[in-house]
Amino acid sequence: MDYTFILFLAIILIATKVLGIFSRKINMPAVVGALMAGIILGPSGMRLITLEGDTGTFIEYAADIGVIMLMFEAGLGTNIKDLKDNAVSSFVTAFAGVLFPLIGGTIVYVFCFKADLSDYSQFLNALFLGVILTATSVSITVETLNEMGKLKGKVGTTILGAAIIDDILGMVILTIITSLKDPNVNILTMLFKLLIYFVGLGGIAIIFSKAKKIIEKHNRQRRTAILALAFCFLLAYISEVIFGIADITGAYFAGLMLCTMNVESYIERRTSIASYLIFSPIFFASIGLKVKVSKIDTNILIFTLVLLAVAIGSKVIGCGIGAKLCGNSYKEALQIGVGMISRGEVALIVAQKGNQCKLVDEVLFAPIVIVVIGTTVLAPIFLKLVMQDRKQNKLKTE
Repeated sequence: MDYTFILFLAIILIATKVLGIFSRKINMPAVVGALMAGIILGPSGMRLITLEGDTGTFIEYAADIGVIMLMFEAGLGTNIKDLKDNAVSSFVTAFAGVLFPLIGGTIVYVFCFKADLSDYSQFLNALFLGVILTATSVSITVETLNEMGKLKGKVGTTILGAAIIDDILGMVILTIITSLKDPNVNILTMLFKLLIYFVGLGGIAIIFSKAKKIIEKHNRQRRTAILALAFCFLLAYISEVIFGIADITGAYFAGLMLCTMNVESYIERRTSIASYLIFSPIFFASIGLKVKVSKIDTNILIFTLVLLAVAIGSKVIGCGIGAKLCGNSYKEALQIGVGMISRGEVALIVAQKGNQCKLVDEVLFAPIVIVVIGTTVLAPIFLKLVMQDRKQNKLKTE
């Protein structure tokens, strides 16, 4: 038996932790450090770790578990009350914030790679780049707003609600695009399958709501967390294997079904331990390991810069227009748009899924990672600028 995978696991955990701490020290999210760890350890850096052979298979499997657990935690962390309180504004903002990046990303791919949209495969590849840009990671924004004491305001509530709906819409679009990967798939059959899937999810959700009191009786018992995680994996498997829908979609909705129960915080705390200690670091490092800087030429560099500009602009404009249509002022609309810029781990999760489905070429991994890092780092900076109170600044200068 080859024990190299144990050595690689130790190196990944140490590197992601050290660089994650360093990222925090310079006011950047820890995820940036974890990504950089993978890039440094992989073929673009020191070449200590590769994704080849049995060791590579282990890293890939562990990364898959990591991404499923991350989406499960995202579902658990959803605040349904915030969503209900600001539903209309959040939905319109999220819809516009998904539509503009989807179109923008598709156009960038077509123009930069001269894609022929009459070719089914190229059309899906172009569309999937847009799907990646639709993602929003609100955790960075929440941290920034909380630090400024503006999380509970009108803008903060709209951003939170829009980010939740954004994730749900993103999962639905991801499901549709990955289902269309097979050109032989009948669209009507696929839509019917999707309908059955969501009706089934609705049925499970109703059963959970009826059994809520029974489930909540077992709060803070270890078996509750174990069974919840088993439910997450089961729903992820059923989604992927039986319905051909992304496993992360099943994992997200598994968390969503439990987020309103008093067992949610206990389950999240328990499951996040395994995720934080092992699986999440491996996932983020595996993304970095796939980045091949040697393949970045002038054309790819231009593509990266254009993609970054579109990633930022499409969210600011799209979400800003959606927020303005719902009665927000121009300043509030700008603040909401900027608050939705960060892509973070969500875009990486979608990109990983696209790579597995052969919808994202390895050459595009480096630009996508750069865009994720760029939006994740710039989002809090821009948000602090647009959220500043001019009167306070004037008083400070006086």
